[in-house]
Amino acid sequence: MGRNNFSILTILSVTLLPILSLSFSTDSPTDRRLLVLLDDLSLKSSHSIFFNSLKSRGFDLDFKLADDPKLALQRYGQYLYDGLILFSPSIERFGGALDLASVLDFVDSGHDLIIAADSSSSELIKSVATECGVDFDEDPSALVIDHKSYAVAETEGDHTLIAADDFIESDVLLGKKKIEAPVLFKGIAHSLNAANTLVLKVLSASPSAYSANPSSKLSSPPSLTGSSISLVSVVQARNNARIMITGSLDMFSNRFLRSSVQKAGSPIKYDKSGNEQFVTELSKWVFHVRGHLKAVNLTHNKAGETDEPAMYRIKDDLVFSVEIYEWSGKSWEPYVANDVQVQLYMMSPYVLKTLSNDKKGLYHTSFKVPDVYGVFQFKVEYHRLGYTSLSLSKQVSFLDMDNFSFA
Repeated sequence: MGRNNFSILTILSVTLLPILSLSFSTDSPTDRRLLVLLDDLSLKSSHSIFFNSLKSRGFDLDFKLADDPKLALQRYGQYLYDGLILFSPSIERFGGALDLASVLDFVDSGHDLIIAADSSSSELIKSVATECGVDFDEDPSALVIDHKSYAVAETEGDHTLIAADDFIESDVLLGKKKIEAPVLFKGIAHSLNAANTLVLKVLSASPSAYSANPSSKLSSPPSLTGSSISLVSVVQARNNARIMITGSLDMFSNRFLRSSVQKAGSPIKYDKSGNEQFVTELSKWVFHVRGHLKAVNLTHNKAGETDEPAMYRIKDDLVFSVEIYEWSGKSWEPYVANDVQVQLYMMSPYVLKTLSNDKKGLYHTSFKVPDVYGVFQFKVEYHRLGYTSLSLSKQVSFLDMDNFSFA
């Protein structure tokens, strides 16, 4: 898949309005609490490498059984957690105050979510995934099968252990270091809901893959085949909440993370699968360690001056600037891009300018006030694959002083 660098920048309302993830604190962004719901507490040890990678990045993990009668995401109207990990595929009904609606409300409030399903997945877990924009195969006995891109094993199997390497091309999602080894995947297929434009395939099945019961002969063509099968997908909601969905809980397991891997038809055998790198890097994105932007100090002034005027005259020379930073996991660092724009708007855009940057976080441009008087807006709207969206606006008045009367 190609890299999507689509961005838009436009100018709108009376005050500076940076839209940032509601669950991500700009004051203490490493102070993050995650609720981990499990089918079995043994997962704490069988998936400990993944959990320890989260702890090493400053996350506080609260492990609970998914049917715990005391479960709650909020208390007295305040959320107790910043993110939710559902490693409980077989749960038919959550315990306590948790249900489908409360999980969706949690995401709608700007919080993050990881869903790991498998062949035992309940209708509840599948429903959560459906509401997030993906549909798991309706056949409860179906697994992803691939007779060409399977992982080579000492004993011939049913080719349901997949060696997947069709990754999305995105540094912000998967990190700058290329994932060389295939990812081991054993689980169920899902497809993207065509009506949801926010969901992306991060790891796709190969063209030879299909979803079916490995214990039965095919009596009819499978409904999910080839690259239309997503193995791992992500969503960034309009409120900047982030979601990761996969049909393989095993993908996070110590066994898969430590395993060697050789893809069928390839002479290369890797001592270690790509699983650890893949789930670690993608979880950094999900929990806003990477790709999280903030914009501050939107300013405008007349050329040669520093104070922001109450109004401008037509044909004044104007300077506009804004600062944009990205969270690195430890500190806010300058965000450097060449596709940030500003728009001067009144009913329709009068000026559209791509902003220059000093590589230190400052974006700026200058232009002449148009020969039109009235109330305008500066608007910056930035949307780029994998990054939190920014929306800033400020109102400004332009006057034609030659025709302006104080009488």
